[in-house]
Amino acid sequence: MGTPDFAVASLKILHENQYPVLAVITATDKWGGRNNKTQLQSAVKKYALEHGLPVLQPKNLKDPEFVQELKALNADLQIVVAFRMLPKIVWDMPKLGTINLHASLLPAYRGAAPINWAIIRGEKVTGVTTFFIRENIDTGDILLQEEVPIMETDTAGSLHDKLMETGAFLILKTVEGISEKNITPIPQSEAQVSLAPKIFHDTCAIDFARNSQEVYNFIRGLSPYPGAWALFLGKEMKIFDCYKEQQSHLFEPGTFASDNKTYLKVAVRDGWLFIKSLQMQGKKKMEVAPFLNGIRFNLKDFLGEKIISE
Repeated sequence: MGTPDFAVASLKILHENQYPVLAVITATDKWGGRNNKTQLQSAVKKYALEHGLPVLQPKNLKDPEFVQELKALNADLQIVVAFRMLPKIVWDMPKLGTINLHASLLPAYRGAAPINWAIIRGEKVTGVTTFFIRENIDTGDILLQEEVPIMETDTAGSLHDKLMETGAFLILKTVEGISEKNITPIPQSEAQVSLAPKIFHDTCAIDFARNSQEVYNFIRGLSPYPGAWALFLGKEMKIFDCYKEQQSHLFEPGTFASDNKTYLKVAVRDGWLFIKSLQMQGKKKMEVAPFLNGIRFNLKDFLGEKIISE
């Protein structure tokens, strides 16, 4: 059970290792593209169809017809990777249970956005966890875990890819362990719980009053998606890549400065962040030099904003 690319790696490794996949359960197709006239399939569905695997796409996981269809498969084990919350009638069905892959070292970063929050909060290590699904989300007994270091230059995108590959191997190892009955489930420690709540548009607004490391972590923790943003020239500007320079200054945090040619930087509490790639509202993603070449702003034209021409 899964939908995005993150789930494909786990499905692929099980299929390539000859585990009998009775069915693949994924999200219903969506309409998109030009004028919403293109039917879009999930990454998991595309892989399943390419390899002749049966696909189920229930709108409602409690639908009696779907539940009956699932029951008829008589699966020994269900595996969930990047899917929605399951009702008990579904996760409690297989005799060996239902396992989930989570992109953190549970009980740390329970929730919808563990990859983003681990970077935003400056963690040096994260990882993946397999666990049995229970009534409350991300609370079941832990089966296996694997640590993954977070590099100073990692973004949510690069860390996603590392965890996806590590997670796939952990799924394979977990399924083998359950089959051979050599894994002992371990209850999660409630004393060590931290949360990774869903990220919304307002969550992504940059607070330049924080120090350079905190703002740098925030930007890369939201890059490339959904993207940290700030107001610039009266519009939202997403910042995807930057580097930091600690330096004493007297400018108000959030003040932008530029030579109008090669750099655009913004003041933070203890220095500057130099923006490398960005995207203005309604425009394409750009590197900073061609962006500046295209706008050629002048300080006197923007007296209402905190912009300095250098």
